[in-house]
Amino acid sequence: MTRLERRIGVPGAIAIGLGAMIGAGLFFVWAPAAAIAGPWLPAAVAIAGAIAVLNALSTAQLAMEHPVSGGAYAYGRAEAGERVGFTAGWMFLTGKTASAAAIAVIAGQHLWPEHAAWVGAAAIAVLAALNMLGVRVTAWVSSGIVAVVLVVVLVALGWAATGGDTTLTPSTAAAPAARAVPVLTAAGMLFFAFAGYARMATLGEEVREPRRTLPIAIVLGLGVVLALYAAVGWATSARLGRDLPSSATPLADLVGDPALHAVVLGAGALACLGSLMGILAGLSRTGLAMARERDLPGPLSTIAARTRTPVVAEAATAVAAIAAALLLPAGSLVAFSSTCVLTYYAVAHVSAIRMRRHGRVRMWLPAWLPWVGAAACLLVVLTLPWQGVLAAAAWLALGLAARSKLRR
Repeated sequence: MTRLERRIGVPGAIAIGLGAMIGAGLFFVWAPAAAIAGPWLPAAVAIAGAIAVLNALSTAQLAMEHPVSGGAYAYGRAEAGERVGFTAGWMFLTGKTASAAAIAVIAGQHLWPEHAAWVGAAAIAVLAALNMLGVRVTAWVSSGIVAVVLVVVLVALGWAATGGDTTLTPSTAAAPAARAVPVLTAAGMLFFAFAGYARMATLGEEVREPRRTLPIAIVLGLGVVLALYAAVGWATSARLGRDLPSSATPLADLVGDPALHAVVLGAGALACLGSLMGILAGLSRTGLAMARERDLPGPLSTIAARTRTPVVAEAATAVAAIAAALLLPAGSLVAFSSTCVLTYYAVAHVSAIRMRRHGRVRMWLPAWLPWVGAAACLLVVLTLPWQGVLAAAAWLALGLAARSKLRR
């Protein structure tokens, strides 16, 4: 068995994308981003959202021409060369494995704070096993989780909009002056929360009519998430004020009623699990695509005959994510993930630029859009904590060296 099966339509693809985007970021990322941007958090949200739109449009254009598994790895390889494609795939695997670990730990913080890492490791194992049952199971579970979480989030936003009590008392201290670099750094952190639409692109080999399904799913899914994140960003910054950076569960802290507060905490854990499930599915498909091209060990391309899923790649990514969840703090994982994933999307923009130059397909994107998108991704990467950027660069160099040795 060497090929996946096309079983997913537009609703299923949107559900998987929403499950990945309406996750840990919605419930967690506001506090670390507010600690960096201060009162300019809305500007950081706007910048992160704008970059996400640029990335999504380039990804949608590429998905129409390359309806295969692997996302930007496949696009970069086809349009810009093998090494460029490998760079995208390696950074995606690295960044999203870090994301999976961070999301699992955040879920643990909502469920059992004293043992968050071990709860997260168990969640990764269970969700990877569910993904192995087939992509339809992934879509069904994602749909159920998204429906429940959306209802609870809307209730929390309604509570905040009507002036209900919070669990924190907003501070009246003076706000610090705005600085451009911290706002961009916060935007890079927030991008961690927007990047779930890549899950839809990596499923290109499993959706029906991919040239129609993927662009619709990517654009509609991101539109829903942008509106939701804008509302939550306003509510958390306006209602929690200067105390937002100290909140471990910002969205739940909007709600002062103890019973409803507990419900929002539960929804946060559920959202993390839905996001985690989508990320693990995307990781395994990218690993499958890279193994097919001998950029990763060949056994990772094994597909189960009964479930039509890349079971070996799914298991391998789960093991790596469990190790990261047990060994590294969630905050460091988020910063490192943002660096890697922004690099991945920069490659997607380069691929869109090269595709236009090749002239094989009619482009519906304006010529300037992928140039602006690539520049924005790289600019934000340069403002992220230098330790994470340096670690990502070193890891990429190690990956390229390992690839050369593997192919020999």
